[in-house]
Amino acid sequence: MSSTDKTKVLVLGDSGVGKSSLVHLICQGQVIHNPQWTIGVTIDIKLHEYKEGTPEQRTTFIELWDIGGSRSHATARNVFYNGFHGIILVHDLTNRKSEQNLSKWLGHVFYSKDQTIKDNNTSINTSSISAALFPVNVNDEFDFDREAFFERNIPVLVVATKLDSVATSHISCRQPSPLIEECGAQEIQVDCHQSRSIAPGTGNAVKLSRFLDKVCERRLLINNSFNYIDRNKRHSQIYSNKYSHID
Repeated sequence: MSSTDKTKVLVLGDSGVGKSSLVHLICQGQVIHNPQWTIGVTIDIKLHEYKEGTPEQRTTFIELWDIGGSRSHATARNVFYNGFHGIILVHDLTNRKSEQNLSKWLGHVFYSKDQTIKDNNTSINTSSISAALFPVNVNDEFDFDREAFFERNIPVLVVATKLDSVATSHISCRQPSPLIEECGAQEIQVDCHQSRSIAPGTGNAVKLSRFLDKVCERRLLINNSFNYIDRNKRHSQIYSNKYSHID
């Protein structure tokens, strides 16, 4: 893996859970004080040291695709689900429904991926492009296909936000989502208003680094079998931060 390698991670979750704040904190190490709602996608870059502290240490660029969670743009999101190597699922500790919806987000991703593969093996189907240009409100609730998920061996990290708004007693008795065990994922809990939530040396930072290492390994595993790098660059140009207004 060279210093110019790029890897793509989807950041998914309901609207308003704090995905944009989380991505900014991960990539910039700083708190964003006035986050806007995301329409479409915002792409930010995380500079990650793969296998840090070992002879195999390499610097890699990881693209975090912060995908807007509005239900009115459900179909339009399909166009962003191509060529990813990992998934960060985000939910709000003060909103139990947002945690329950995480399985639906996974269901949507893998349903869309299967449909894309079936569509003459092209990376983006015309219906997705049309929906991106003319989004409509649709039923985006798809069951989580565990078989499809495990076949692709995609690393998953679950992030619970708004830790500052939840009492310590509530956290201590909280039962983790069954989805975490099903996906073989880990969960971190963060306060996006505090940069120390994922500061170097913290437990959260260690878990995040391990997840990103797995994502890089996934990228290495399929490095010679696909050509998503150029497509990602084109997507980055088309759906750059200029198109982000609103999470």
